[in-house]
Amino acid sequence: MKIERRWAFFRRLQYGLGFGAVWLVIFVLVYLSNFYTPPNCFDNRQNGDERGVDCGGPCSSVCAFDVQKPTVQWARSFRVTENQYNAVAYIVNKNRFAGSPALPYTISLYDSNGLITQRSGTTILPPDSVYPVFEARIDTKGRVPTQTIMTVGETDNWVQATGGRNQFTVQSRTLTGADSSPRLEAQIYNNMLTEAKEVEVVATIFDMQGNALTSSRTFIDNFAGQSSRTAVFTWPEPIAKTIRSCEVPTDVVLAIDVSGSMNNDGGNPPQPITSVLQAAGAFAQRMRDGDQAALLTFATQAVMLEPLTGNIAQVAREIAEISIDPAEERGTTNTGDALYTGMRELLSPRHNSEARKVMVLLTDGLATAPGENPESYALQAAQQVKQNDISLFTIGLGTQVNMEFITNLASSPKQAYRAVSSSQVDSIYRTITSEICEDGPAVIEIIPKTDAGFSAP
Repeated sequence: MKIERRWAFFRRLQYGLGFGAVWLVIFVLVYLSNFYTPPNCFDNRQNGDERGVDCGGPCSSVCAFDVQKPTVQWARSFRVTENQYNAVAYIVNKNRFAGSPALPYTISLYDSNGLITQRSGTTILPPDSVYPVFEARIDTKGRVPTQTIMTVGETDNWVQATGGRNQFTVQSRTLTGADSSPRLEAQIYNNMLTEAKEVEVVATIFDMQGNALTSSRTFIDNFAGQSSRTAVFTWPEPIAKTIRSCEVPTDVVLAIDVSGSMNNDGGNPPQPITSVLQAAGAFAQRMRDGDQAALLTFATQAVMLEPLTGNIAQVAREIAEISIDPAEERGTTNTGDALYTGMRELLSPRHNSEARKVMVLLTDGLATAPGENPESYALQAAQQVKQNDISLFTIGLGTQVNMEFITNLASSPKQAYRAVSSSQVDSIYRTITSEICEDGPAVIEIIPKTDAGFSAP
C-alpha cells in the first residue's frame, strides 16, 4: 500500500512538472515575441559588448571617453569688404578613426575695446588631421577685429570614420587676377569609390613663415567617386598686396625729389642726389622677371620720365641720367602732384592685373606747393593712393625733413623710413625690396571635408 502511494505521488509530480514546463515555454515564447529586445546600439543602455551606453564595441558611435578632445591650432579674421570679415580657424583632430558630423563651436571677434561679435554653429570634423572652420561675411559694425578666438564645445556625437584628408587629392592650383578680380581654381580628385555630397572646400593662402594671409570657401554639391572636379574660389577685393610672395609680380613707381635742395651737400658729383640715384638704380635692377617699373621726378611739378615697362634696364638708365634743373634751385616741392601722377600710372592700362601696385617716394624736404596748404594737398593725394590698394613707401632724407608728415603719407608707419644721410638710402631701398616680396612661393592650402566616410549611427 505504501509503495502504491509513493508511485502515485511521483506520477502527480511528473504531471505537475510537465504542465509547468509547458506553461514556462509558452511564457518565454510570448515574452520573447512581444516584450524582449536584444541588446543594440539604440536602447540607451550599456549591454552586449558595448564599452559605454550605446557606444564602442559593435556600435558605430564612439564613446566620448575614448576620444581625444579637438584643439584649435589658430584662428584669424580676414577683411572681405568694408565692415565684413571672414573668420577661419584650424581644428586639430588627433583621433585616427573617429570624427564628428556635428562639432559645436563659437568664434569670437575682438578689438581693443572688447568683443565685437560672435558666431556659433556646428562643423563636420573628419578624423586624423587638421580641418578648417569657416564663418563667412561677419558684420563688424565698423570695427576692425584684431583678435579672433575659437572655442570648441563638448559633444558625444562621435562616430567611426575613414578617409579624412586622404579622401581627396588636390591635383593643381591656379591663381589669377590677384590685383583685379582674384580667382583661384583647384582641380580636386575624389579617391573614394562612393559619391561625396555637400563637400565644403576651404582655400587658405599662407606666407613663407606659415602666417595665414587670406581665405575663401566654396562647395561641391555632388562629387562622384573616383572623379575630378574644379573648385573655384573668388575674392571681392584684390589680394596682390596681401600676398607678399615674389611669385606675385610687382608694378612699382619710383618717385624721386629733384628740387634744388637735393644737391645742397655740394661735391662733384653733387650730393645727396648722386647717392640717391645710385641707390634707386640698384633698387630697380633688383626687380624680377614679370615686374614692371615706372620713373617720375618731382619738384615744382611732377614729370613721368618712364611709364610702366618691363624693360628694367631702360628704367635704370633713365635714373642714371637724372639731373637737377638749375631753374629748380629756388623752386618748390610738389609732393602731392608726384603722388597723383604715380597713382594715375598704376591705374592705367599699362598696369599688370596680376601684379601688386607699389609706389616708393623719396624726398628731402617739406611739401611747399601748391597753394597755401601743400601738406594737406599731399596727404589727400596719399589717401587716394592707399584707397586704390597701392602700397606707399616713403623715404625722408636729411635732418630737416618732417618725419610726421612722411609717416602719415605712407601706407603704414613701418613703411616710412628716415635716412639721416645719403649713405643710408641704399640700405633703405634694400629693405623696401624685401618688404615688397619675400623669396619663395606662397603656400596655398586647399582642404575639402565631408561626412561621406562616416559610419551611419
